[in-house]
Amino acid sequence: MGTLEDLTDALARDVIAAMDEIGDDRFFEKVSKLLLDMSPTTQEAYMTAIRVRLAERRARKYVEDALHAARAAKAKAPE
Repeated sequence: MGTLEDLTDALARDVIAAMDEIGDDRFFEKVSKLLLDMSPTTQEAYMTAIRVRLAERRARKYVEDALHAARAAKAKAPE
């Protein structure tokens, strides 16, 4: 990755961790607005990183929940 992508991806990881810690699932938008005022290019790269990471998180949770449900059903099924 280039410098811009590296920096904004690291920021996205940190912001998502902060969102979890402070319990504000829209915190990333506040950071986005701050970036937009300073650098639209940086804001765009940051939002791409945020969307990718949040989408991956949601998809991973879906897969984990589906596996958990399938394993629980299998464990309850008579042999």
